[in-house]
Formats: sequence, structure tokens, C-alpha cells
Amino acid sequence: MSRRKRGAPPAPPLSTPLRPAVSPSLDALVAERRLIAARLIACGVPARDREDLLQIVLIAAWEAIQSGRYRPDPRAAPRRALQSWLHGITWRQAGHHLGRACVRREIPVDEPRALVDEGSIDPEGRLLARAALDALAELSARHRELLRVAAGPRTLAAHARAHGLSPATAASRLRLARSALAGRIARRSW
Repeated sequence: MSRRKRGAPPAPPLSTPLRPAVSPSLDALVAERRLIAARLIACGVPARDREDLLQIVLIAAWEAIQSGRYRPDPRAAPRRALQSWLHGITWRQAGHHLGRACVRREIPVDEPRALVDEGSIDPEGRLLARAALDALAELSARHRELLRVAAGPRTLAAHARAHGLSPATAASRLRLARSALAGRIARRSW
């Protein structure tokens, strides 16, 4: 970093803007709607989302102007500078919009149920699930309760405290319940 010469004016701090803030009117922004729409089309925004995104771009630009963040080069033509600045805002907003998961994975169709195959569920998987539910129904109430607690949001330790058991005892009983369920499922599936 070089030192300032004696008698030279101090350099402006980096945080001060080098260009003055300019405040174009709202009418000037709205007059550029066609340009913004063309940029949205060029960015690949679907037709169903263009009008909404156009309004988002206009609102974002107006808020930036109101907060003093629009600082064009004073040597550039005012309308050209505004168009360039709006192009940047449009490009960023379109990128954010197209990057959203709901936009990337959305497939609009007239009949969504026509895409679903009714026979897509494996019948063998259904039979195994039904056998597991039947085996679960045959277990004792104590084993079913422990398996329900293990599958639910409540912890096994909280269940043990509520029933006056040690956590080790509850874990041992859960292992017994799981092995009993596995044995019944194995007998049913063969």
C-alpha cells in the first residue's frame, strides 16, 4: 500500500459511494415492462410464471431505488443505464425462480391421475405387509406397546420412567418383542 504524499487530499474511504444515487420515477420502471418480459422469456421462465416474476422484478427494483442502491454511471445514457441495471435484476430473479425445487420438478398436465399406473404397487410387498400386520396383532399387548413406543416420537427411556422400569430393562424387553415379531413374520412368509 502506497503512502499519501504530503499535502495531497486524503483518499475517500471505501465505504463512500463514488457515484451519486439516482432516483428514476416509477413510470420509468413500468415503461420497461416489455424489456423485462423479453428477458424473462430469454431466461426460460415458463409463461405461467412470467407476469408474477415481472412484478417481483419491478418491486425489487423500486425498493433498491428507494434505498439508494441504484447508482448508474453518470457518463452513460440514463435509459440505457436503467435497462442494463434491470437486466441484472431480471436475470438474478429468474435464476432464483428457476432454481426453486417446486419449479424444477413441476410437470403441468391436464389429467394427473392418468400418469399413475394402478398396478404399480408390488402385490408381493402388499402380502408381506399384511402378514407383518397380522403377526403384530398376534403379539401380546406388552410387546405391541413397546414396538409402538420404539416406532413413535417418544423415547424408550421416557417410556421406561413412566412405567417404573430401568432403561436397560425396557431395552431388553424391546429386543424380545422384536425377536418375537421377527419369528412370527418368518413363520408366516414361508
